[in-house]
Amino acid sequence: MKNDFTLSALVFTLFFGLLFFQANAQTELEEAKQVISESNDVYFRAFKEHNASIFVDRYAEDCLIMAPNSSSFEGHDGALDFFGIAYDTIGLRGGKFTTTNIYGLGDGYVVEEGLWESLDKDHKVFDKGKFLVLWKKTAKGWKMFRDSFSSDGKLN
Repeated sequence: MKNDFTLSALVFTLFFGLLFFQANAQTELEEAKQVISESNDVYFRAFKEHNASIFVDRYAEDCLIMAPNSSSFEGHDGALDFFGIAYDTIGLRGGKFTTTNIYGLGDGYVVEEGLWESLDKDHKVFDKGKFLVLWKKTAKGWKMFRDSFSSDGKLN
């Protein structure tokens, strides 16, 4: 009888622990989706207003921006360097993100998958492609931790 009670208590604890974990992960995912949507709405405003601080604030302090055909840009200093190149050299002045999926990894991480378009000073699309961003929950909220993207331009 005592073994039946112990087994029942163990099953009960595991079941409700799993339910709690699942509910917590779902809440974290929904929170991340909201923050990502808001961050994406602000991201290209940095280029429109030529305001690097808006851009850098999207990223975790230990971020990596993994742009194609380039070394990675590390941390906030790297994000600032990337902003300068995108604005001054490439001529980025706006754009659009379309999130196609967000995957909850748990433990403070989610992955965003999507498409992007880049706009020039005349508001014309000059490039487009796809991206994967690993988001990390930090003391300052959800931030981009790893940002990887590539163009849909023709391969040579």
